[in-house]
Amino acid sequence: MSLIHEIDYGTPASTSEVMVTVTIDGQQISVPEGTSIMRASMEAGIEVPKLCATDMIDAFGSCRLCLVEIEGRNGTPASCTTPVAANMVVHTQTGRLKDIRRGVMELYISDHPLDCLTCAANGDCELQDMAGAVGLRDVRYGYDGDNHVRARNNGEINLKWTPKDESNPYFTFDPSKCIVCSRCVRACEEVQGTFALTIEGRGFGSKVSSGAHEAFIDSECVSCGACVQACPTATLTEKSVIEIGQPEHSAITTCAYCGVGCSFKAEMRGEELVRMVPWKDGQANRGHSCVKGRFAYGYSTHKDRILNPMIREKISDPWREVSWDEAFAHVASEFRRIQYQYGRDAVGGITSSRCTNEETYLVQKLVRAGFGNNNVDTCARVCHSPTGYGLGQTFGTSAGTQNFDSVEQSDVVVIIGANPTDGHPVFGSRLKKRLRQGAKLIVIDPRRTDIVRSPHVEASYHLPLKPGTNVAVMTALAHVIVTEGLYDEAFIRERCDWSEFEDWAGFVAEPAHSPEQTEIFTGVPAADLRGAARLYAKGGNGAIYYGLGVTEHSQGSTTVIAIANLAMATGNIGRPGVGVNPLRGQNNVQGSCDMGSFPHELPGYRHISDDATRDIFEKLWGVKINNEPGLRIPNMLDAAVDGSFKGLYVQGEDILQSDPDTKHVAAGLAAMECVVVQDLFLNETANYAHVFLPGSTFLEKDGTFTNAERRINRVRKVMTPRNGYGDWEVTQKLAQAMGLDWNYAHPSEIMDEIAATTPSFALVSYDYLEKMGSVQWPCNEENPLGSPIMHINGFVRGKGKFIRTEYVATDERTGPRFPLLLTTGRILSQYNVGAQTRRTENVVWHAEDRLEIHPHDAEQRGIRDGDWVKLVSRSGDTTLRSLITDRVAPGVVYTTFHHPNTQANVITTDFSDWATNCPEYKVTAVQVSPSNGPSDWQMEYDEQARQSRRIAGKLEAAE
Repeated sequence: MSLIHEIDYGTPASTSEVMVTVTIDGQQISVPEGTSIMRASMEAGIEVPKLCATDMIDAFGSCRLCLVEIEGRNGTPASCTTPVAANMVVHTQTGRLKDIRRGVMELYISDHPLDCLTCAANGDCELQDMAGAVGLRDVRYGYDGDNHVRARNNGEINLKWTPKDESNPYFTFDPSKCIVCSRCVRACEEVQGTFALTIEGRGFGSKVSSGAHEAFIDSECVSCGACVQACPTATLTEKSVIEIGQPEHSAITTCAYCGVGCSFKAEMRGEELVRMVPWKDGQANRGHSCVKGRFAYGYSTHKDRILNPMIREKISDPWREVSWDEAFAHVASEFRRIQYQYGRDAVGGITSSRCTNEETYLVQKLVRAGFGNNNVDTCARVCHSPTGYGLGQTFGTSAGTQNFDSVEQSDVVVIIGANPTDGHPVFGSRLKKRLRQGAKLIVIDPRRTDIVRSPHVEASYHLPLKPGTNVAVMTALAHVIVTEGLYDEAFIRERCDWSEFEDWAGFVAEPAHSPEQTEIFTGVPAADLRGAARLYAKGGNGAIYYGLGVTEHSQGSTTVIAIANLAMATGNIGRPGVGVNPLRGQNNVQGSCDMGSFPHELPGYRHISDDATRDIFEKLWGVKINNEPGLRIPNMLDAAVDGSFKGLYVQGEDILQSDPDTKHVAAGLAAMECVVVQDLFLNETANYAHVFLPGSTFLEKDGTFTNAERRINRVRKVMTPRNGYGDWEVTQKLAQAMGLDWNYAHPSEIMDEIAATTPSFALVSYDYLEKMGSVQWPCNEENPLGSPIMHINGFVRGKGKFIRTEYVATDERTGPRFPLLLTTGRILSQYNVGAQTRRTENVVWHAEDRLEIHPHDAEQRGIRDGDWVKLVSRSGDTTLRSLITDRVAPGVVYTTFHHPNTQANVITTDFSDWATNCPEYKVTAVQVSPSNGPSDWQMEYDEQARQSRRIAGKLEAAE
């Protein structure tokens, strides 16, 4: 094994289709028009010295090392800023160029510390490399001049010296080693789009500054790592590299956080992870990252991690550590007992959206082949199950239509119920780049998210609708498009059912759906809504991106259908730059759905009642599969309370913290006789578990994840599982204990079975992924290279289906007792229920959940910023600190759900989507009042959790 080295071409690739032939140092090469001389040289295998240039950012031309000579031209132009021209003849190595480059390097080194042997960048320093490349042997200007290297010069205070900034938990900033190449500043601007860094001063006194001369931790820096990655010296260095040293081998793997699915190089020393570096060839992230994927991997070695199986008879008992064999035998025995005593349908399983496709496939297979029922569900039930239903009904597939590259060709972007800069930050950065290039933005969200207005980005329209009125707003947009004749008739006649369109058009054209009528209850100004509809319909390529603010409603499925209707009506389907794109929350929530994790579907979204589909699996598995759909998660909990559901296997999900109506979830779990939790930590659900099976991290196993764009990416094992087994091995051994004859030797064999049984995965194998890097399903004989864009020549279902979307107000209403509406969401630094990110340094940015409340509502209640407040709904109450902000409208409050001591879901109700049972997290009627601190319920919960985490023979509870 060795380090994976990526070629840095110095400048970005040109997208031109016109080719130009040039001669560089005697070699002819043809490159796209607009390519820089520097990049053309590198493609010819000729490396021109450089310091300010890197191919992640535009050319700058400041370092003056990359000078070349061009026949027929005077001077020595910079190769990074000079494009090639037809028949150009370039020389990169002449006596004149050598002298200039050595002179430039002398100036750099005269103002740079010479502690190379003890420097953290030793072995990975471009300044060091370039000094060698230009043949620097002496510095005529000395090293002791008036510079920024030392705190004191000749005993006097050096006012130009700046101390090292170590405020950021993940990297250091040492100004003394800065060569002012501006790569970090440009990466922050061009790649990330935060504009947190700048160059202050002039000439020799120039230096990089974060914010208004602030510490990094206090600035607008979002710790994405782009500046660290761009830095050619040790100025910006990961603290892990300073502590451990330079890595010596690496492997490509996939991030285990959000649904973007970023590719990383896991750089190692032995079995110790030194750093995660975004891989430039990763087709989802294109070499960029966020704070979670880049730095927040410390949870894998956190002291809270449980490494041994544990059993207890009652949930009030301390845990008892046992061997793996004893744990498997105990679970098998208990599940057999429960099924004998209560019936075959008394047990079930929940698959994980954080585990691999292969692991998820095995869990649903265990339920169907081992338990003999279809009682299997996944966390998509509580997030994107309406996506599966809505897009399945209208388009014929249960997934997004585009790849992430598609946004680079969008002219108008509509964001509905999503916060990409926080929830999907790498895609958010790519989106902001396109917006800075001139694309228009429409945001439909009750809250003013960051993307509504950020540096050099401002939405053309922000429609701050009242929570729960999504369907009305979408139908009003359709009303404008239809009544003003803005629809694409040719597209509709060719690709959709015209009679269904006419019926739908007549429905949306009714006066009751006009923006003027809907404004009364949506709160969206009619003029703004009309302007947004016209912009989307006639602004060029229109792309819709949506998130949980669409799906987590009682009409979530209806809103997804309404979005699909809009896209079809305007012809924004089937080509780059357009489409309907759900932003999936977890790293493999798409994959968990693909793998048959729903109780009514086998892998590939084929209904359990289909005889031909069941026959495929029955022959392969050697069992008879029940043709009746099983229980969904809410049904399992209801049945448990009723006494008919007694056993549950939960892999990698924390339903007690993530699912709605916490008290009901707790009651359901408490009523069960054998709850098996497989996870990294004793999570909240484990408070009610009888068996705990330790899980493995994404660093400790092989497999695949499928991201929000249907991209199947490899996950590669870089260290031995600390618990002894990968999650797929744990499920297999549990199946063997239950009498199933499973003998997979490697996850690749599981993928082979998936490909053999699932048409959309037919050509997918580990060998094929090794060759292709990644593919987007469907990947089969018809689409051997995968499917970056769906529905190009027609919809999967045949004709696109228009469906009426009648607005039905939620039963969750405000009133005198509960006059405010609560909606929930995520924040950049934390992930989902926080089990991973809370065990990293990310808590520096978000140590607790806060309640956002408008200044008007706060003043009415006598609440000041930071005060403890009591949040009460019809379901329950909790307390947390206030955050007074005008991001939310009067009458609306907002909080995150990352911290279990808040338990925001004790507030949410059991109302759910009519088609899929997806909970209505986004609309809860509440009251807010001043409080003195945590509620009685919170203190009781904390005590119960503390008691539940006791482990026999250990002094401290495992929290």
